Amino acid sequence: EFVMSELPLASEFPAATRDDWRKLVDAALKGAPFEKKLVSKTYDGIPIQPLYERAKDAKRVAGRPDGEPWSVLQRIDFRDPKEANKQALRDLENGATGLTLVFPGAIGNYGFALPASKEALAQTLDQVWLDAADIELDIGPVSKDAPYWLAEIARERGVDPAKTNFRFDYEPLGAIAHHGGATKPWNEKAPVFAALIAGLKQQGFDSRFACADGRVIHASGGSEAQELAFVLACGVAYMRALEAADISLDDARSALFFRLAADADQFLTIAKFRALRKLWARVEEASSLKPKPIFISAETAWRMMTKRDPNVNMLRMTIAVAAAGFGGADAITVIPHTAALGLPDGFARRVARNTQTILLEESNLFRVGDPAAGSGGIETLTTELCEKAWALFQEIEVAGGIAEALHSGLLQRKVAEVRAARARNISFRKDPLTGTSEFPHVNEPKEPVLDDKPEYDQSSPSDQKPAPPRMRLAEPREALRDAADAMKERPKVFLANLGKAADFTARTMFARNFFEAGGITGVSSESLASPEEAVKAFKNSGAKLVCICSSDEIYAAQAEAVAKALKSAGASVWLAGRSGEKEAPYKAAGIGGFVYAGCDVIAALKETHNYLRWK
Repeated sequence: EFVMSELPLASEFPAATRDDWRKLVDAALKGAPFEKKLVSKTYDGIPIQPLYERAKDAKRVAGRPDGEPWSVLQRIDFRDPKEANKQALRDLENGATGLTLVFPGAIGNYGFALPASKEALAQTLDQVWLDAADIELDIGPVSKDAPYWLAEIARERGVDPAKTNFRFDYEPLGAIAHHGGATKPWNEKAPVFAALIAGLKQQGFDSRFACADGRVIHASGGSEAQELAFVLACGVAYMRALEAADISLDDARSALFFRLAADADQFLTIAKFRALRKLWARVEEASSLKPKPIFISAETAWRMMTKRDPNVNMLRMTIAVAAAGFGGADAITVIPHTAALGLPDGFARRVARNTQTILLEESNLFRVGDPAAGSGGIETLTTELCEKAWALFQEIEVAGGIAEALHSGLLQRKVAEVRAARARNISFRKDPLTGTSEFPHVNEPKEPVLDDKPEYDQSSPSDQKPAPPRMRLAEPREALRDAADAMKERPKVFLANLGKAADFTARTMFARNFFEAGGITGVSSESLASPEEAVKAFKNSGAKLVCICSSDEIYAAQAEAVAKALKSAGASVWLAGRSGEKEAPYKAAGIGGFVYAGCDVIAALKETHNYLRWK
């Protein structure tokens, strides 16, 4: 029996059952289908129910040691090693426990990176205690020697390799996915990969040489299961390469660490991190190994970052850090909130650092091991993600492994399908973006950055295959905002409010939000009672566009006459609401478009931009 409450205060009331709850819900829905109104689906097709029972016999997922905080990593991505060093020392002195060093060609290079040289790395790490700080590399083909540079710098400074906590980040398969191909096929690269790791092991470094990195899939718009399947397939391929080089399976698994993106969908993020641990434990069991906790490094998601109203990114990254922490991440890197605008300044980096510090030291999020264990919703999501990811992983294995799946384009095609679905949902406002598609701030001041000219050092492999293009969800709307800003003067839309405030307020707010998301300022009118008043107010507004706003009842009586008058006055006329059965007479009256929940917002805004450019 499903018990809604076990509080003593409720003990005198009869126990509520799921059937009781469902009857109340059905009454509230007034005949609308439950599945359509209250059940949503993830991009993997996993249904999200409105209510879950407590998970029975749930067990915690073994991960980060109980009561131990995750490692607070700070991105270091300055082109000037002197500036990089200043920032690194500032971060380590003020709460960070480690550094993520970003190099050219890396999956995590978002336009700015350290120079690819040993000298630059040594200067960046000047006065950094290499046996105290976590050092995590983020490298690519053009910076593939960085692990050996780091090892040499440690040796030259007399640091015991066994006392370091380096994660070297060899990820050749991630590089193939990111750059769209490779100079050599995987069967030729795999022995070189294994030899590089064996060389570092011989120097006394004992773990975390190779990374199975899911960020390339996430940043391309892929789903959670696709990210997990890619990570699993890469991890298995790396294990096979190391085993073929006579490295034991136990040592091979210890040579790996994993990296996932954490985004603002907190429940899916928590479930994804938990699912990876369960999935890899299954791989270990299939390899006749006793499972042991893996090391998962998290980075807040690039695709959720926005250029417009970037301060909202602080909220997104806070949710992402909390979700990754609850999900058991061992280390977390926060992309500063202005990163989509350029090279973040000291303030943005301080906020990134303190976001983690506050959640750790003030909110104490790390003190409970796997706090989501037993939650019906998250346990169900975790299980469903495991099943979806495992099925895709098996499909990749049947295709010959991840290298072959990338070579044939199998995985890229699947990611492209999800990316296209995301683009549709963004266009139709099914996936809202606060500050971008919702509550846009048309006249916002531009946040400062140190450099606004990003450079992407992409390799040009001979075996070129389509790489999943990196995306940010806000880009289509940002392009509209940029186009509006580039016009000689700020474009306006006159909101012609018919009737009383109770008639038009809801649709006026909707229309203002709709147009301002495209950089077109809404100029609202007082209550208008006639076509003549509407024309006079329109001419005084200085706008070229008009959107009529009111109730269906007012529309029936006045919309056509008002539209004809405004059209005759030279306006491009829109109406807030669906046309319904009156589309033909409305269009005959001069109404050229309709704005409503569920319409293609991007297409409508592009149409208004095209009109404004010709006027």
